[in-house]
Amino acid sequence: MSKANTITPRDTVATRSFGTKLKELDWRRYVIYIGFVVVFLFFAVLLRDQGFLSPQNLLNIFRQTATITVIAVGMTYVISCAEIDLSVGSVAGLSSVCTAMALSQWGLVPGILAGLAVGLLVGSINGALVSLLGIPSFLVTLGMLGIAAGVAQWITASAPQPILNDTFNMLFGSGDFGPIPDLVVWSAIFVAIGAVVLNRTRFGRQVLATGGNRNAAEFTGINTKRIKFQVLLISGAVASVAGMLYAGRLQSGRFQWGAGDELSAIAAVILGGTSLFGGFGSIIGTLFGALLIGLINNGLILAGLDSSQQQVVRGAIIILAVALARKK
Repeated sequence: MSKANTITPRDTVATRSFGTKLKELDWRRYVIYIGFVVVFLFFAVLLRDQGFLSPQNLLNIFRQTATITVIAVGMTYVISCAEIDLSVGSVAGLSSVCTAMALSQWGLVPGILAGLAVGLLVGSINGALVSLLGIPSFLVTLGMLGIAAGVAQWITASAPQPILNDTFNMLFGSGDFGPIPDLVVWSAIFVAIGAVVLNRTRFGRQVLATGGNRNAAEFTGINTKRIKFQVLLISGAVASVAGMLYAGRLQSGRFQWGAGDELSAIAAVILGGTSLFGGFGSIIGTLFGALLIGLINNGLILAGLDSSQQQVVRGAIIILAVALARKK
């Protein structure tokens, strides 16, 4: 037998090692990236004559998904902690109208502070009810969804609140940093900070430990009640920033802004690889989850589907997200 055809024990071990590693590979962590590439190529071929690949359209995808990305960053912390926040969409709407009303009365800085105060207040209430009273976050935030939406509609009498402050509009959604829309810059900042904090800080490790096994986390000295309070506070604050981004981009505050965003944010988080059962989170995966949803929405619009058909596809995405959730 020639030397070239001889299979050495080292080759056999290497082959077995590669096969073992391939079997042990958790493909669920990478499905979002594979899905993103597949969907992008599908629309690139199908809609090549509709301008899907034009730089302007690709930039629009990033711009249109920026607000959802911001909300989803906060949602990643909540879900990683094995909780849920259904109030983020309504908080965004309430923040937008409070910002608009404060801007018209007192100016730029009070307007921004008013918008942030909404998220901090709602997040504090959600966090206190969940961490101190032990009420399930699903029920607390579901109730808060209705309260925030109702208050926003009540204080405005269902009327839009125009924003005439050009500085605010330029900073929060209508301006550009060179060739890059500031909405994209805002989302990049939140993704960068969110990823670093979750992966590189003690707080991030405590969030994941609390979501992974609360009893074990408490045994190691982690105050899990405080962690739950903090992630819901963060989610509320981030949602209020998203509301101001809506207000700046659309130059008005309305109670409708953000309606339904909680579902898109949850889908983005779960599609991005964060465990629905807590203990694992990926901010970068969340970014690609949001971009995938935006990519699909953009493609469906260019393909000529109406809003009802788009809703069907979004619902299918939610189901797919739950089906692909990483189980322990």
